[in-house]
Amino acid sequence: MERFLLGVNYWPRTKAMAMWSAFDLAEIDEDFARIAGLGLDVVRFFLLWDDFQPAPDAMSRTALDRFEAVLDRASAHGLRAMPTLFTGHMSGVNWLPAWTLDSAHESVRFRTFTRDGESPYGIGDFYTGDLLDAQRLFARAVGERARDHDALYLWDLGNEFSNLRAPRSARDAQHWSAALTHDLFDTSNTGATGGLHGEDLAFDRTIRPSSIAEPWDIATMHGYSVYSEFARDRNDPEVVPFLAEIAASCARKRVLFSEFGNPTCPAGVREMAGFACLSEAEMETYVHRVLDRLQHRGALGAFFWCWADYAPELAATPPFDSAPHELTFGLIRGDGSEKPVAHALERFAREGRTVTHAPHPLVDERAYFAGLPGSLHVAYDAYCDAHRLTEDVS
Repeated sequence: MERFLLGVNYWPRTKAMAMWSAFDLAEIDEDFARIAGLGLDVVRFFLLWDDFQPAPDAMSRTALDRFEAVLDRASAHGLRAMPTLFTGHMSGVNWLPAWTLDSAHESVRFRTFTRDGESPYGIGDFYTGDLLDAQRLFARAVGERARDHDALYLWDLGNEFSNLRAPRSARDAQHWSAALTHDLFDTSNTGATGGLHGEDLAFDRTIRPSSIAEPWDIATMHGYSVYSEFARDRNDPEVVPFLAEIAASCARKRVLFSEFGNPTCPAGVREMAGFACLSEAEMETYVHRVLDRLQHRGALGAFFWCWADYAPELAATPPFDSAPHELTFGLIRGDGSEKPVAHALERFAREGRTVTHAPHPLVDERAYFAGLPGSLHVAYDAYCDAHRLTEDVS
């Protein structure tokens, strides 16, 4: 029987998105040992684009060496790795090489940062043309470094990449996905997936899971109750399994939920930076309820967002300076101590659950996207009604 995979998304507690530029392998090694000690299977980590590809035709040898060292440390602790390329969008900020920016495309919803600081511009059309050619060079370089590495579980093409820029057409997104997936498999002998997220199903961003996921081994999805306007409340445990099943219906592939979680509230607080948050005790309960539903309803696994609350001294740096709730999603606190949610994951891991049958499709992709936004609410109401008995007893 196939194991229901448990994992965690990783940035170091003291470095956050400076992981590659302020590289500390000893901290990473210690963290990976603790992650393995919780019984988790996979660590998903992120290749910050600006650190790895300083020019469209050049890769950083230093960054590639560090990437290989991180894979080696994962292997040493019995962990599998899901490296995420072209990061890209992360924690409410778009981190991009200056050479990818388009002066005709202003950064509106998310701030853009390059190694030189904040920029008013967003990325060019990276699904086609010169930017796709540059990504293919990146993919082949990291693929060659990781070929047949025993820690490599699966490549992730990007983290919520539609938050960088939506493709002009579903066909462009399909071509982008197919080209990069081919390059990664050709060089590393390992397949790929891509970081789709709840907004890709709540809005029409000209991405169709059926076509973009066609070359992938599996589909992946991200979702958070506090970010989902259709959630019934901040503790709603049905949001994540619902998104998993919508994604599976549209992609026609099995789904691994590669990001779920919520920010932790300080004592006596229920909202930060305009977003709801959960107490430590609420998070412990929430995580178990979500994992139990995902496993029973046919998901392949789930990865918690994220490993650590970040160190307090990072609070004044991007992205946390304008998004303080991003500091508190961790399994461990900023001082390194474990939260109750870490023990909830550890207990679930000890159960050794296996993957169940694939769920029946909830929706038809064509009709679902044609009916947005109403079709999402109709589908969610029906989903909750169908599972109300489960909700009441768990």
